Amino acid sequence: MNESIHGERTASELQDRVTELIEQQTAISEVLRAIASSPHDLQPIFDAILDSATRLCRADVCSLRLSEEGGLRRVAMRGDPLLVSQVWSSFPVLAEKGSHLSRIATSRLPTHIPDFTAVEGDLRDDFWGFRTSLFVPLLKDNEIVGMISLGRKQVQPFTDKQISLFRDFAAQATIALESTRRERQYREAQMALAHANRVATMGQLTASITHEVNQPITAAVTYALAARRFLSADPPNFREVDDALSLIVKEGNRAGEVVERVRALIKKVPARKDAVAIDDAILEVIALTRAEAANNSVSVRTQFAEGLPPVQGDRVQLQQVMLNLIVNAIQAMSGIGEGARELQISIDAVPSEGGVRVGVRDTGPGLSPESLSRLFEPFYTTKPEGMGMGLSICRSIIEAHGGRDIEQSPSSKSIL
Repeated sequence: MNESIHGERTASELQDRVTELIEQQTAISEVLRAIASSPHDLQPIFDAILDSATRLCRADVCSLRLSEEGGLRRVAMRGDPLLVSQVWSSFPVLAEKGSHLSRIATSRLPTHIPDFTAVEGDLRDDFWGFRTSLFVPLLKDNEIVGMISLGRKQVQPFTDKQISLFRDFAAQATIALESTRRERQYREAQMALAHANRVATMGQLTASITHEVNQPITAAVTYALAARRFLSADPPNFREVDDALSLIVKEGNRAGEVVERVRALIKKVPARKDAVAIDDAILEVIALTRAEAANNSVSVRTQFAEGLPPVQGDRVQLQQVMLNLIVNAIQAMSGIGEGARELQISIDAVPSEGGVRVGVRDTGPGLSPESLSRLFEPFYTTKPEGMGMGLSICRSIIEAHGGRDIEQSPSSKSIL
């Protein structure tokens, strides 16, 4: 009889342990799904961690604080809406160094408070709204990266199993947070590098851009002088004055458009995904490089398919790819002594993949097999003054947009 009871108890304990492990793995899976679905936005990841922690330990409220120089900053809180609202407004967003929360974190061990009313001193007042709490520091190489706090409205101490389970979950959540943080730092570094490349490329086009701006300004001045002559005529020719003023407005808008394109490309802004009319975006880049092409006797031809679908992506980044390819093509053809200097830009729809194919082809001298194989390596360049980062950045941008590698042939360039 005793053996039967013992066997039933053992089976029940084993079943409870299996259930706990399944709940823990489910919680981690939800965090990983949040990371996969929003790699650039940390808030959904914070919320997923707290939702899982609240459910895992049957808590009423859960908060996450991350370490910074001044202390522990609250970045997310989930749970009972009323309690969340009360706690959010009652506790400081930043728990400064030396505060009760900060001292709890420095212990580097889970801190369990079964009943706050039994706690002496100011600590009880600092955690108004809870009756039972559990604090688990998040550690990486024994360094405090943050802390997760669980709270219950009623006196209901956390069990040793719940504390152990949550400690394991917190350790895995720390790994997920650290991975996300590193990914974000990498992407921020990529964005900074891409911005520097855009600025450098635009710097190469300074003379051309100046020409593009000066043209409409010069035309506007010419039309203004003509308008003055028409006004001083006897009698004044108001129809011609009106025509001249309309042309001044047109040229002023044209100059403004050039400046706006330059500003958009140089401005450092976070990456964003929008529906982009790729043909319009490319035409803007062609307009910016028109004078550069003319100065190098390069004729530019476009071949855009009708009814192109919009593409999801960052307009500025996609324009940066085109800017790099067009400038590279113009520079490649500038050394041709004789023969046509032609740059052809084409766009075709790819219905099977729900996207578009953009091609950039030039009649330059082409590339050697050795250069072709190393073309996208960082810091590899065939130009004496080049940094060797332009095409490497282009490739990373296209891949980040779900596109395929940029394909090259010795005599032409094409981007897919």
